[in-house]
Amino acid sequence: MENRYALSPNETKKLTTDELRNEYLIPKLFVVGQIKMVYSHHDRIIVGGVIPVQPLKLEAGKEVLGADYFLERREIGIINIGPKGIVSVDGDEYELETQDGLYIGLGHKEVIFRSSDINKPAKFYFNSTPAHKAYPTEKIEIGKAEAQHLGSISTSNERTIYRYIHPDGVKSCQLVMGMTLLDPNNMWNTMPCHTHNRRMEVYLYFNMSEDSVVFHFMGEPTESRHVVVRNEQAVISPSWSIHSGVGTSNYTFIWGMAGENQTFADMDVVPMQQLK
Repeated sequence: MENRYALSPNETKKLTTDELRNEYLIPKLFVVGQIKMVYSHHDRIIVGGVIPVQPLKLEAGKEVLGADYFLERREIGIINIGPKGIVSVDGDEYELETQDGLYIGLGHKEVIFRSSDINKPAKFYFNSTPAHKAYPTEKIEIGKAEAQHLGSISTSNERTIYRYIHPDGVKSCQLVMGMTLLDPNNMWNTMPCHTHNRRMEVYLYFNMSEDSVVFHFMGEPTESRHVVVRNEQAVISPSWSIHSGVGTSNYTFIWGMAGENQTFADMDVVPMQQLK
């Protein structure tokens, strides 16, 4: 498990391009036959990717977590962005089609990832946060997730937001998680941008062609920076940072939040005139 420490706004604005990428970009989460994880000290979120061609058990990483098993003091949200796969939770199996999600609460000892067809392996993405209470494990089918259509083609941000884990849906201790799909011919997300000093966020960008990129904007509103992101790469966004992006074509991204509250609308909108 890779360890990433938290940086302040003052430190971040002095970073070179390579230093910025090393601190905030997660360039390779998905490796065939492995579970890859990054532990961020921004609200102690763990970001992970799994491509199972054989059953893969989620291990604690005792040197980082100091726990006997991964969910001893944690909860986890999983979304499958690949072909059909199976997640086994203490012997109970949950079959996830593409874009289906799964929430697993505190205290479950064994989580195993499998692909339904090893020739077409699943691709599981997950966020995990500290937890204080055991909420029920629950599968979230994409067709049953809360959907909200926003934006317009005139501002190049027509998109549908699917909320998977949130207070009015599948409940958790602090994890909030969902997915945003941009319509064809739309490139912008979350603009005008915002911050939310009560919680941090992680974006996973995917469904992009090899030649496509997203310019992910971060930093303080008056000290903005950008990170070039490619398919299936993730970006850590501190609570003090804006988090917005524009692509060379439409794309999909999964967002996960951890921190002080779970109120989706609790955000500090940045007027366009203030951006620098």
